[in-house]
Amino acid sequence: MEEKASRSLYGGSLIVPSVQELAKKHIITIPPRYIQPHHHHHQQDQVIFNSDAEIPFIDMHKLLSQDSIDSESELAKLHFACKEWGFFQLVNHGVSSSLLEKIKTEVQDFFNLPMEEKKKLWQTPGDVEGFGQAFVVSEDQKLDWADLFFMTTLPVQIRRPRLFPNLPSPFRETLDDYSLELRNLAMTILSQMETALQMEDKEVTKLYEDGMQQMRMNYYPPCPHPGKVIGLTPHSDSVGLTILLQVNEMDGLQVKKDGIWVPVKPLPDAFIVNVGDILEIQTNGVYRSIEHRATVNSVKERLSIATFYNPEFGGEIGPAPSLVTEQTPAAYTRVGLEDYFKAFFERKLQGKSFLDELKIKY
Repeated sequence: MEEKASRSLYGGSLIVPSVQELAKKHIITIPPRYIQPHHHHHQQDQVIFNSDAEIPFIDMHKLLSQDSIDSESELAKLHFACKEWGFFQLVNHGVSSSLLEKIKTEVQDFFNLPMEEKKKLWQTPGDVEGFGQAFVVSEDQKLDWADLFFMTTLPVQIRRPRLFPNLPSPFRETLDDYSLELRNLAMTILSQMETALQMEDKEVTKLYEDGMQQMRMNYYPPCPHPGKVIGLTPHSDSVGLTILLQVNEMDGLQVKKDGIWVPVKPLPDAFIVNVGDILEIQTNGVYRSIEHRATVNSVKERLSIATFYNPEFGGEIGPAPSLVTEQTPAAYTRVGLEDYFKAFFERKLQGKSFLDELKIKY
């Protein structure tokens, strides 16, 4: 039953060549399928490099402090970050530096495996999990300048038999440890969000207790003409919560704030956390999922690992009852999680267009 659920959840993506292999050839001319339309060049001009325009950072140690002044102050900062930015950097999060260094090294090694080894883990028709790209729905669609490895990690019983057991050791064991650490961290973050929103106890977190965790490892190769391509198309995340770890020192993530792209400068060993579309629905639009994108450069590859959290498969998502009042009526329609993801993965990635379709028109 659960294996069937996992299989039908995401659908497939058309199989495309490896951009990492293409970049190894030191090409001068970019294949036309990767060159973005003209409007992308205009968007490049709307990037702000002002140090005052930075996503907020939250100190988890202060957030959980027994000192009420510290905890209340940090909780207010969390509430502001989720309402106004939809993004924040999380420091003093409790995940050990040694585990973070281990996962970073092994993700780099994983992408450096010979192509013959990667092919054993490549996407298969009708399934988005494995090496490849996501959201490729037509042969003439523009492609991102990136490779990814996408995989369900929790619950353990719905992991792909062809993927997780065939990962190289010790990477497999490290991912096991990392996935459990980040599940605990995600539940703590969601619980603090409930407190900040003055919701009923466990109103949202109970939906995630047996929820799904997926990981997407991203490899953005250097490009001879970075302004002509995009590493990851502008979008908001379809999930509940995303926790991103920057694997190497190269920047590239940008967040759209008031129509302007704001570069994110990752703090050492910090996580970058963002509100997903499902959480925007569950908070009735109080917390916002924000468009973001990944840019590339001409000098060096950039790597990251995003961990996604979703409610338990089989249920419905909709605004939390405690946040629906006469003054704040339900802003989104209720939808089954399976139908939600099927519809999302069957289309191109494009801004917040999918979430907009779920808004109730009064």
